[in-house]
Amino acid sequence: MTKKLFASCLLMLSAFFVPATGFATGKTLPPDELVRNVANEVLTIIRNDKAIQTGDTSKVIALVDEKVLPHFNFRRMTGSAVGPQWRSATPQQQERLIEAFRILLVRTYSNALTQYRDQTIEFKPLRSRPGDKTVRVNSEVHQAGAQPIAIDYTLEQTDKGWKVFDVTVAGVSLVINYRSSFTEEINTKGIDGLIASLEAKNKSLEAGQGGK
Repeated sequence: MTKKLFASCLLMLSAFFVPATGFATGKTLPPDELVRNVANEVLTIIRNDKAIQTGDTSKVIALVDEKVLPHFNFRRMTGSAVGPQWRSATPQQQERLIEAFRILLVRTYSNALTQYRDQTIEFKPLRSRPGDKTVRVNSEVHQAGAQPIAIDYTLEQTDKGWKVFDVTVAGVSLVINYRSSFTEEINTKGIDGLIASLEAKNKSLEAGQGGK
């Protein structure tokens, strides 16, 4: 999986930059309607935000920290990415893994929104049944001169609304994509070794983004 594909992924993750409610009524929206409505509004903001367009990653990071994170189940995502070894981690190790993985995703792909130009999003009809607690929202990102990129979101219904716990880009799961490298790290250095590796990577990314 390339960074270019996951850059497009974060462009679509921007669809969750506002609360999961209707704009005027405050009513909780179905997952597909939520993604569609909010994506359209967010892309309008991006088109008109000169700071983001000129590469202000600090502004994007702050936006992601404030608006994206409440709509993702990072505990489930991190546990799935770590795999079977997650159950052997102590509560303290789990919390450090969750935080490190969260920061990694935010910092690795925060520049994606600064790269937005003329992409358009096509949403597919939602295939679900009444009462389903887990759904997949399918979409394609279109850009002139390039093949469409399929980006699918897997969401679960919780007592706090719909939460994303995996993203699939061009047929590759974000969670599974990280699992292979995490497993290798754990097999050679253990859980603490994975934590140290993630935290070191985050420091490197922070330094590369000007410490912002």
